[in-house]
Amino acid sequence: MQSDDEPQSPPQPPLSNDTNSDHIHVPESRDGFYGYTDEKSLQHMEEKRWAHRRASDVVTVVTDAGAQVAGSLKLTAIPEPQIPHKPGEPVYPPPLYKGEVAAEAQAQNTVSVHATITPEYARVFQLFQRALELRDKYIFKSLQRLGDDPRHHDGHFHGITEGYADVAGVKPDTNFASARTEHSTYQPWKIYPKPPPPHWHFNAKKQAAATADGLDDFEEEFEFDKCDIPGPHDWTFELDDKGVYQVYPTGGVEETPIFDIPTIREYFVDLDFVLSVISDGPAKSIAYRRLKYLASQFEMYSLLNESQELAEMKSVPHRDFYNVRKVDTHVHLASCMNQKHLLRFIKSKMKRNPDDVVIFRDGAELTLEQVFKSLNLSAYDLSIDTLDMHAHQDSFHRFDKFNLKYNPIGESRLREIFLKIDNKIDGRYFAELTKEVMTDLEQSKYQNCEWRVSIYGRSEDEWDKVARWVVNHKLYSHNVRWLIQVPRLYHVYKESGSVKTFEDIVINVFKPLFEVTKDPTSHPELHAFLQRVVGFDSVDDESKAERRIHRKFPYPRLWDLGQNPPFSYWMYYMYANMAGLNHWRQARGFNTFVFRPHAGEAGDTDHLTAAFLTSHSISHGILLRKVPALQYLFYLRQIGLAMSPLSNNALFLTYERNPLPDFFQVGLNVSLSTDDPLQFHFTKEPLLEEYSVAAHIYKLPQSSLAELARNSVIQSGFEMEIKRHWLGQEWYLPGAAGNDIHKTNVPNTRLTYRHRTLVEELQLVTQKVGVPIP
Repeated sequence: MQSDDEPQSPPQPPLSNDTNSDHIHVPESRDGFYGYTDEKSLQHMEEKRWAHRRASDVVTVVTDAGAQVAGSLKLTAIPEPQIPHKPGEPVYPPPLYKGEVAAEAQAQNTVSVHATITPEYARVFQLFQRALELRDKYIFKSLQRLGDDPRHHDGHFHGITEGYADVAGVKPDTNFASARTEHSTYQPWKIYPKPPPPHWHFNAKKQAAATADGLDDFEEEFEFDKCDIPGPHDWTFELDDKGVYQVYPTGGVEETPIFDIPTIREYFVDLDFVLSVISDGPAKSIAYRRLKYLASQFEMYSLLNESQELAEMKSVPHRDFYNVRKVDTHVHLASCMNQKHLLRFIKSKMKRNPDDVVIFRDGAELTLEQVFKSLNLSAYDLSIDTLDMHAHQDSFHRFDKFNLKYNPIGESRLREIFLKIDNKIDGRYFAELTKEVMTDLEQSKYQNCEWRVSIYGRSEDEWDKVARWVVNHKLYSHNVRWLIQVPRLYHVYKESGSVKTFEDIVINVFKPLFEVTKDPTSHPELHAFLQRVVGFDSVDDESKAERRIHRKFPYPRLWDLGQNPPFSYWMYYMYANMAGLNHWRQARGFNTFVFRPHAGEAGDTDHLTAAFLTSHSISHGILLRKVPALQYLFYLRQIGLAMSPLSNNALFLTYERNPLPDFFQVGLNVSLSTDDPLQFHFTKEPLLEEYSVAAHIYKLPQSSLAELARNSVIQSGFEMEIKRHWLGQEWYLPGAAGNDIHKTNVPNTRLTYRHRTLVEELQLVTQKVGVPIP
């Protein structure tokens, strides 16, 4: 076994060179965790030793004015009172032992304020640079950068010059002027129903009345007949023998695929390289020290600029924390309401619609009243305690128990009736409940959500059922966009007989999407629904052990095992099929998608590493605290982290140990999200509850809350037209250049500091041996 202090060997190619092999060589998981407990103990001992030193032990050179001479590297102790020197009195030198005067002078002449890049540093920075280039390759090939999606082109934004774009805007270390393009290759994207004008207020009729002069009533009710459904396209598609859908020209599948999608062998080789980088001993140590430096630098910045930030925020009229836009970038549709809301809804249905036929069980159709009679319950009996859906006491490290919390009163039949789309009543109750939550969001105006709705992959008609549910019930809101979550439950479906191989999952999830891209008239409701879908998610319990019973994993058509494929295997097939789909949709002028999976909540380091290569941003990411090299790479690329401390507190990590404040100090792109308000929150505004708890526990000032809110909007998938209204006309520019404090309430001083430190770190990883380290 290799020591952490020894450099890791470069990734080895697959053992088999046979490209026609039916199996895939998968790299073993590497240990990227960093045992920094010992280093922290040594650091505390060092700090304690310095604190107990007498002030006279440190020689401090003082000028006549009493100012300390700049450039000294000595620790400044608490100065002793200085006795004024009277004219005519002799001056005595400091009581140094023989030889110390010469040694002191020599030390002052030879010591350097900045260390220089050693060969070890240069080698590690080259590894980091290569890892960043690999991520850029995968993001480029899947069209997840800003400007790749036709939705970004609104008539004002025309795209970003090739090589200058990242997932959230212009790269921070580029020339802003050179990044602009004058002409767009796409027609201005039209949002339907159109968003509200800049000045409006909510009224009880669910209409937002314009208050600015000259603005007409903007309210536009969604009508499916008004949706534009284009015709078919000439290209064709086919699933190849490696489990990836490929797009071919008119000639057919005999020709070469049109788009270049990374192969699974290429993916696993690149994944192995990044795993070798983050498990390299020097890389872990250097990254840890850079992260500590960034955190300490932010503390110094806060001490020196707190009053300046407050003055900037006070100078902005009207804007404060409550009326800056916030997006809940990670919340599941089935738990988007709080318990009290669900309880009121169930009681109202029991009183007003007791005769509705809601379920088919044991060969008979049952009404809502009969269902509750079978449970020996009445509307009066129901309470929050009876529902028992809060996950605060008995779910810590018990994901199985947490999943049971989705069942009201512990009964799966009630979940099917009230919180499912595919049921006897075609999801009518769930749609009504969802509309009520939408109304609450619209009333708040400044809070927005990206709800995750499930596509399980058990059958091809799941997409049409979800699309019809949204379209027929008119579940459209200016405050809501959708993500599609695909649970990693192959082993469950295999056991139940729903699927035979993993290829069935791939077909059921992606075939309808390629069909509707080729010919939208084949799935018209799905085409209309996809215009409000921003991306894909992959969800399940990451803490499950992944047993590697094969040295080489088979391709999806041969994966007929009862065992669930590993996380990295799922990530590739989600990414690769989404990438081919994006290229085709972009060519047709349709909106594209991003990949935003759950990662780093638990499990191995390869979960976060796979997400680093393939994902636009991730949810959770708390395990980055144990992988400093990967955390540093996430910082350098500003990969979004939608963190949910209250959710983690109930499931995996207590609130005071959550790394969110540490990540925020370093400068990672973090935002706050709720995850599951039904299980973790108590109030009508769960997102504000999340901000409130974080502000109290982590002592976050108003400027930091505003920065977190701005990050959430940038991470979200709302259209360019919407983001320009919420953040500023050129929000995609890094630093203060992209900030409009009148809209975001984030001080320009704060974003200038963030941009400067990020550019310094990016320049550092490209430096050569001998250059000073800042």
